[in-house]
Amino acid sequence: MSGHVPVMLAEVLEALNLRDGAHYIDGTFGGGGYARAILEACDCRVLGIDRDPEAIRRGEALVALYPGRLTLVHGTFSEMDSLLRSSGVMGTNGVVLDLGVSSYQFDEPARGFSFRADGPLDMRMSAEGESAADFVNSADEKTLADTIARYGEEHQARRIAKAIVADRPFHRTLELAELVARVLGPAAARQPIHPATRTFQALRIHVNDELGELSRALEAATRVLEPEGRLAVVSFHSLEDRIVKRFLVEHGKPAHASRHAPDTAPRSMTSYRLVGPQPRRPGDAETASNPRARSAKLRTAERLAA
Repeated sequence: MSGHVPVMLAEVLEALNLRDGAHYIDGTFGGGGYARAILEACDCRVLGIDRDPEAIRRGEALVALYPGRLTLVHGTFSEMDSLLRSSGVMGTNGVVLDLGVSSYQFDEPARGFSFRADGPLDMRMSAEGESAADFVNSADEKTLADTIARYGEEHQARRIAKAIVADRPFHRTLELAELVARVLGPAAARQPIHPATRTFQALRIHVNDELGELSRALEAATRVLEPEGRLAVVSFHSLEDRIVKRFLVEHGKPAHASRHAPDTAPRSMTSYRLVGPQPRRPGDAETASNPRARSAKLRTAERLAA
């Protein structure tokens, strides 16, 4: 499990307000960094969830180190309420979500997430369903352009989509990365990020329905958190952070009773109290030692009594 460095670990542990006898959910188990740290910090139980079967397989060694305290399940974090019940637990005292692609997935060329090494154009976190190659080679030009523009925030999405349709099929990551670099030209190559970064991000988000999963996961976390339980979410780009921010703002505001039906309207729909500065950012030392942390944002909220 040594290849994964959990981002903002100290801040996440503080945000969860850990205590003995409690239960926590690591909704993005990945390399097990958060789960291990939680188990080391207090005498508690942890449910680790990951949609990647490889992450669950790797995590079995960690389960053996904490007998009876760590349970791993294969599934999506949007299903955390049903997965929690299936594990025999009805509520939890904390949920942590570390969004995006894991270091293991990104660093393994065979998974197809990276444009820095050649591999199959896959990008599926769960190894099931439509791959990036399936989508790239079958979607019409408008759908491709809209996806790259929306999920990659790529201003040249239409040019890229047109070139993809003209040159497809694509089956390898470097084939597609090189095409995007050609379309964007020398000026893009001189920028700090690779020219294909936004296109690959868009394809990954689409293939894994990452934003839909996140929205559903926030609702699921609200259902499973006990009063005073903490929700801690680490995001890495503006699309994710915007969803988390909006959710917490909407669920942190009192709903005023309707003057047309004052007796039937709820007094309050407030579900959360925001905790600490919003968002928290990693310190200089962490970003220097772990470049992946540079764009990280941590938002934390405490569940209020229903």
